[in-house]
Amino acid sequence: MARAHNPYGSQIKASDSIDRERDRERRIMLQACYKYAGELSMKLVQKLLDNKIVETNSEQALRELFEKLFGKIADLEEFEMQFKVAPIRSLVGNANLVSLYITQYIIEDVVEHPSVQDIFGDDLEIYRVVDSVLDKIRPRH
Repeated sequence: MARAHNPYGSQIKASDSIDRERDRERRIMLQACYKYAGELSMKLVQKLLDNKIVETNSEQALRELFEKLFGKIADLEEFEMQFKVAPIRSLVGNANLVSLYITQYIIEDVVEHPSVQDIFGDDLEIYRVVDSVLDKIRPRH
């Protein structure tokens, strides 16, 4: 019996390969977030303050907030992460999903924290600051 020819076969294989690579990258980053939660939170808070993105009356409280987030981010369900980043998914091309999640967390949740006085900058500025910290744990191809 002859095998049916699928003209899209190679495109599907390439797409699957890209999806697997992004999934692997995300898993590695989530594990690194958990493993280096303290260090990442310290660097992220410092970067947010240096770039005048966040104005706070307690740098320590902000560090603890992000350390908790980094500690639990690996346990998030795929749906939770996708739902959180949906409003800013198209912010940049080839976006880092973990950076998008942290960016949206800052925009939606950190702004409500009692030790945070205000958050400045647009979504893209916040993403760039977050991604500049998280890019260090992003696997290279």
